[in-house]
Amino acid sequence: MGILTATLVFLTAAIVIVPICKRLGMSSVLGYLVAGLFLGQLEPLAQWDAEGLLHFAEIGVVFLLFVIGLELQPRRLWVMRRLVFGLGSAQVLATTVVTTAILMLLGIEQASALLLGFSLALSSTAFVLQMLGESKRLHHPHGRAAFGTLLLQDVAVIPGLLAIALLGSSAVSHSLSWQGLALLVAGCAAARFLLRPVLRFIAATKVQELFTAAALTLVMGAAVAFQAAGLSMGLGAFLAGMMVADSEYRHQLEADVNPFKGLLLGLFFMAVGMTVDLSLLASAPLTIGALTLGLMAVKAAVLYPLARLHGLQRSEATRTALVLAQGGEFAFVLLTAGVSAGLMADGLADQAVLVVSLSMALTPLLVAFGDQRLREDVDSRPFDAIDQNQPPVVIAGFGRVGQIVARVLAMRHIPFTALEINPHHVDFVRQYGNKIYYGDAAQPEVLRAADVAMARAIVVAVGDIEYSLAIVDQVRRVCPGIIILARATNRHHELWLRERGVDFVLRDTLYSSLRLAQDLLQRLGMPEEEAAESVRRFRQHDARTLERQALVWRDAEAYRRTTIDASEALKQLFAEDARSGHDTTDERATRTRERPDEATE
Repeated sequence: MGILTATLVFLTAAIVIVPICKRLGMSSVLGYLVAGLFLGQLEPLAQWDAEGLLHFAEIGVVFLLFVIGLELQPRRLWVMRRLVFGLGSAQVLATTVVTTAILMLLGIEQASALLLGFSLALSSTAFVLQMLGESKRLHHPHGRAAFGTLLLQDVAVIPGLLAIALLGSSAVSHSLSWQGLALLVAGCAAARFLLRPVLRFIAATKVQELFTAAALTLVMGAAVAFQAAGLSMGLGAFLAGMMVADSEYRHQLEADVNPFKGLLLGLFFMAVGMTVDLSLLASAPLTIGALTLGLMAVKAAVLYPLARLHGLQRSEATRTALVLAQGGEFAFVLLTAGVSAGLMADGLADQAVLVVSLSMALTPLLVAFGDQRLREDVDSRPFDAIDQNQPPVVIAGFGRVGQIVARVLAMRHIPFTALEINPHHVDFVRQYGNKIYYGDAAQPEVLRAADVAMARAIVVAVGDIEYSLAIVDQVRRVCPGIIILARATNRHHELWLRERGVDFVLRDTLYSSLRLAQDLLQRLGMPEEEAAESVRRFRQHDARTLERQALVWRDAEAYRRTTIDASEALKQLFAEDARSGHDTTDERATRTRERPDEATE
């Protein structure tokens, strides 16, 4: 099979199998592994040198470490220092020690056990962050704890790769020299001061492909320089990323490198999948299954008490332990490097790769099981007793919107009662002195306990559409005359709330989007008054459109037609303004004040 045909086969397998795995709830990493497993069973590709392909694809790991270096801004590390250097360091060290001891008791020799223990201590950054992002839990306490731990693990890979290179049987005695190291240190020092001016010079040409070429040269140049000095290519790329982490070109460099990183990492995971020996699973399914469950149990058992020691509540510590219980993609990198350095036998590495892959596949099931059990615990927790202080305002939902409303009321010394359905969030915000009650605002007894009948207004600040509508319906039953103000997450949510007679509705991103558009118009050369007038007229037109849509929005075709007509009318409105060159901004503003209806017809 020729190189072009093989490339086509690899790309086809990736674009077919990875999306299917994503639809099944798996990560892209598992998708690439499955694609590699499939390709490894094809007879023409079975004759390929998978090990050689694996070494080539390790360039993807080099690019990944460069991007990790870009993310490690000193300010970010300082803000998360307790989770990164506290919980993260403790997790890696404790899990490595415990796992290594268990492996040695199983008869594995010390060097291999230590390498395996360290490799298995790492979790999957790509896998975990994808799960947390999709479930919108990155900003929860366990999400932040997991992110800080993963960040430390990513950094820990660097000394791990360096140690493998120094301890391997192919040791670097032939290439590692003090002269080379001295030149390398001098080169790093020079690059620290020269990188920004060079990048600034290239960016000034405004030739996009040149900057992309510069980004690739930076990554590969650092990797080759470190390799020439007998050190890890990944270490060189990582340090290169850290050198420009605080520069104004960080985001552009990351954008230029990411496509290459993604493709080469995908190729790396596919090559790992091709090297996996499925006969191991077929020949000893119970052994492999026991090792997989044992790995996840050990990691979770180590993480839970560490998370509790670092201030997480019981449920959040449990979630942290479950979400980080799997092995990670860097285990493939370290195990491959360990085999190449002669620190581990191929068979042992193949078994470890299979265990890590299975642990990643089982993690969503484990997290779902944990959520179900924790939810049962939450359901058994009684709602808080609410003080009978008859405040003029009740706030349902104490997230971002509810907290800002509460801060404004507190500034004016206006008392309020805040209700929140998420008990973990209640416990979290109470740590910062907020007075908030755990209760379901969609239940009439909770609303009565909050004295909603005595309040002048209620603010429904929850983001979940169904829950928001349920609260409004219940408030109208318990206290029909109360003023209701609500946030809407989208246009349909606003229409549903308007249909229920809510007194004031505001979509989450409306004003911020309009303010952003106004600033954009000004930066494109439009005078400030004209930009403000354009946004004001758009807002007025949008409000009138929403009133018309409220009459027909349950008729899909009528709603679609109204939306199209409103868009055309808006374009025509401003096109007429552009044609009347004698009509100045000041004149339009004056006319609008005198005849406001004329501006929106």
